[in-house]
Amino acid sequence: MTYRDVASKQVLIWACTAVAARMPVAMAPLALVFLVRERPGGYTLGATLAAAYVLGEIIAAPVLGMRLDPARGRRHLALGLAGGAVGFAGVGVLAGAHPVVLGAFAFLAGAAPAAAAGGQRALLTSLVPERAVAQALSAESMLMSGVWALSPVAVAGLALGVAPRLPLLLAAALMASSIAGHWLLPAGWGKGEEGGEEGRPKLRVLIRAWPVYVTGAASLTLLGLAELTLPALLEQRGIGVGWSGPMLAGMATGAGLGAFLYGLRSWPGRLRARSVVLMCGMSAFVTLAALIPGAAGIAVALVLAGTLQSGALITRNLSLREALPPGALAAGYSVMYAAAGAGYAATGSLAGGLLQVVAPSTAVVAGVVLTLLLTALGWWGEVRRVGSSVAESLGVDVATGACAEGAPIAGGCDAERRL
Repeated sequence: MTYRDVASKQVLIWACTAVAARMPVAMAPLALVFLVRERPGGYTLGATLAAAYVLGEIIAAPVLGMRLDPARGRRHLALGLAGGAVGFAGVGVLAGAHPVVLGAFAFLAGAAPAAAAGGQRALLTSLVPERAVAQALSAESMLMSGVWALSPVAVAGLALGVAPRLPLLLAAALMASSIAGHWLLPAGWGKGEEGGEEGRPKLRVLIRAWPVYVTGAASLTLLGLAELTLPALLEQRGIGVGWSGPMLAGMATGAGLGAFLYGLRSWPGRLRARSVVLMCGMSAFVTLAALIPGAAGIAVALVLAGTLQSGALITRNLSLREALPPGALAAGYSVMYAAAGAGYAATGSLAGGLLQVVAPSTAVVAGVVLTLLLTALGWWGEVRRVGSSVAESLGVDVATGACAEGAPIAGGCDAERRL
């Protein structure tokens, strides 16, 4: 298992396509703020547009993800990306329009391509051998870390140096170009599910994987809280707020390094155990960042937290592969994406509320406690789900512990019947 198994022409095309599709997502919130900041109440309007964009993602990701056809996913992804390009172009071209119009286009830009990330991840794992899936997910995490590190710089430079609408027009062009890239890749990532009633059984399967979504969202929620409270934390420590940008860039760099290290070898322990260890380590470093008084110590703690966070997210994606059948993976990734977006949005509200009543360092520690509680809940849920699956495979009624009617004559039920 090495990164050589991931290096292929198809994966390279996928990487270029994924960057073009996801760079607009990373650019969107800040670009929307810069677009309207000079209008009356500009920052409030910008935050509202960004909220409309994120709301579109959260609502549409699970809905559209469940409609993805593994055998013909390219068509669905292309339609979603086209809708997203229209949304971004509409906001950029109609920059001076009524806020309701801008909000509608922002919602469309977030909602239409919301299932693209899940579909593209499922497509990536189908392009590599099964033994190299962890390396493929690590490579994806490294790529996205670079995208998220570059996007704020690109938005600020274009909006302030050229024109406020240019980042959104660039986002529209990038998303449109990613459609062409998909026609150089396979039409899908697996055989379609049999039967016409896909919605209900798939929904039940997706719901059973809820512990994975909880811990996946918890990791992003914690780092989101750290990001949003960092300027206030630096001000509390008497450190220049301008250092928040380099520190967050360092955290993104750490995430890329962590993803690379995770893919270098096979790690011991079950996936859920690895996830708990990484989440606890990340929580410890975020706590240190909140308590250390010096800028250098805060920066190092954030880099180390980012390093562990990327590993935790990769374990969640691998756990999802274990929990879901192949035909439901793209939908599962989309639900994870929505859960992460919802967690990040809730983080913004939590940070805003806590900073009104407590010190920034206390707000971060409160977020760490919440993250650990969510991690424990997710771990308990995974243990319970695995135990239920084993019991069902042996024909044991999960509620009573007795052999279920019609269970196969095997294992414990075989012994019970012989008695």
